[in-house]
Order: sequence, then C-alpha cells, then structure tokens
Amino acid sequence: MEVTIIQQKIYEIRGFKVMLDFDLAGFYGVETKYLKRAVKRNLKRFPKDFMFELTEDEWENLRCNFGTSS
Repeated sequence: MEVTIIQQKIYEIRGFKVMLDFDLAGFYGVETKYLKRAVKRNLKRFPKDFMFELTEDEWENLRCNFGTSS
C-alpha cells in the first residue's frame, strides 16, 4: 500500500494523529464491526489510548472537512 494513501487517512483530533475505524478496517480487508470486536476482545494487547469515540461535534467537523478536501 502506498504511503501517501495511508497519510491521507490520518487526521488530527484532540491533538492526536488518528485513523478512523472504517479506514483501518479497509486496510485489513475486514468489516469495521469485526475490527472493533477484535479490539474489544483483546483490550489488554492495546494501549489505553488506542481507541476512542468521536463526539457528535467532532464527527460533524470531520465530515465537513471530507467535503472540502474532495
């Protein structure tokens, strides 16, 4: 996979560089729900800050940015 494709899928949220679950799932070729289920079943294998959920405002802001960057 090209580095530029991965770089385009990294966003800054709450001061952290993050990837969205559906982008990460796509890289692994699995559905998002299966990726999230696997992480939840194996929480001890991940750092505490590995995953967090966006607030409605954060998601709306990110969604607006998708439209302007396309």
